[in-house]
Amino acid sequence: MNLRLLTLVLALASAAWGHGVSHEDQSFVEGSSGVRLIPFAYLGAKHMVTGYDHLLFLAGVVFFLYRLRDVAVYVSLFAVGHSLTLLLGVLSGTQVNPFLVDMVIRLSVVYKGFDNLRGFERILGFQPNPKAMVFLFGLFHGLGLATKLQELKLSPHGLVLNILSFNVGVELGQILALSGILIFMSYWRRTASFQRQSWNANVLLMTCGFVLMGYQLTGYVLSKQGVTP
Repeated sequence: MNLRLLTLVLALASAAWGHGVSHEDQSFVEGSSGVRLIPFAYLGAKHMVTGYDHLLFLAGVVFFLYRLRDVAVYVSLFAVGHSLTLLLGVLSGTQVNPFLVDMVIRLSVVYKGFDNLRGFERILGFQPNPKAMVFLFGLFHGLGLATKLQELKLSPHGLVLNILSFNVGVELGQILALSGILIFMSYWRRTASFQRQSWNANVLLMTCGFVLMGYQLTGYVLSKQGVTP
């Protein structure tokens, strides 16, 4: 397993749909009225398995986790944070700037790559609590999706159950996506190149985060100038 393969994986992930909602899905959501549990669960799962920001962050989180117990703890913290802000954001109507919250989400990718490189310890002399940070960024990941759903004209009929179903789908999609990441990581860790290439891989992870942050910053500036990104 070499760095070129990892680069290809990250490139494909970056080309995927992130927090956005496709026109087809948008039309379905806005045209739905009443309880639609299965369709909304499907959309939630689709969001997770095609969300490049989630995949990059989760890849960083599990990069050096070798025990399934540790993986379960960190992923659960992320899931709880994600679920809280997704549900509360949509149901309470809390409004935040989508470009700014997405910038923080991309920052989470940079943070995790830097943390994996032990950058905080090397440069600042301390390491932020990793579990607290995963939970914190989970809150922002959920809020990012909530901002997109708030842009849609959701029917109030069955809204609570539909959003709950959507969230269940998100968590199911997370399990599916994480399974693929862990299989990939398990195979890569068995190769002699893993320790040598892990540094480059996390530098690449940080680079992807910075590039995506720049995209969101550009969108924010253009939106303030009245230009549609």
